[in-house]
Amino acid sequence: MKMIGIIKKNKLLTAVSLTYVFLFIAMPDKAYLSVKNSMYYIVEMLEIMPVIFILTSIIEAWVPKEVIMSGFGEKAGIKGSIFSFLLGSFSAGPIYAAFPICKMLLKKGASITNVVIILSAWAVIKVPMLANEAKFLGVKFMGIRWILTVVSILVMSYFVAIFVKKENIPIQEEQNLNQITGIAIKEQYCIGCGLCEKLLPQHFEIVDKKAKWKKSILNNEQIYKLESIMNKCPVKAIGFR
Repeated sequence: MKMIGIIKKNKLLTAVSLTYVFLFIAMPDKAYLSVKNSMYYIVEMLEIMPVIFILTSIIEAWVPKEVIMSGFGEKAGIKGSIFSFLLGSFSAGPIYAAFPICKMLLKKGASITNVVIILSAWAVIKVPMLANEAKFLGVKFMGIRWILTVVSILVMSYFVAIFVKKENIPIQEEQNLNQITGIAIKEQYCIGCGLCEKLLPQHFEIVDKKAKWKKSILNNEQIYKLESIMNKCPVKAIGFR
């Protein structure tokens, strides 16, 4: 039963492992080449990802949330799009290095639109590579391709933001239910929109244009409901303690 539970929690890893077993039995040459290529990318990730995680932790700890919201948030406007485009365009490393950084930015208040711009620019617009592209394919090709790529990124980011909402993204860290003692509201971020009070009036109230916690006792069912409210908070001012 324990083994079945492990398999259920690691479905993708199990599927890949079974695929390799099949390849080694049916096509050992292809399996060896596949393992060799996989090891190359694993080594590359081990070299890059620790640096990315350290950088992400430093930004999360030292950069205030209001700075991220001002530069990359919903109300950042054209400025946010430009900052996002520049961040993605001048960043180095493979695209998977961008995922933990973008998750941290979302957690700090960045908008879906700007995160899509960062990821897309990171993947297909590398400023240092433009000179090489112009050298091998010509300036005209590089210029037209760059302009069309930028337009496509902006259009795509707009549509992704329409269909994907922050509550659909697992940016809230999981917590042990037994360790939760109540709700902490960061008043410096709260804008007094009243959404929490409207959805759960038994737990929240608006006082002096700021959300207040009524200090009610929490059970597991209420905690799950509160997680939904936290995700809906437009400035992510509500958290567990």
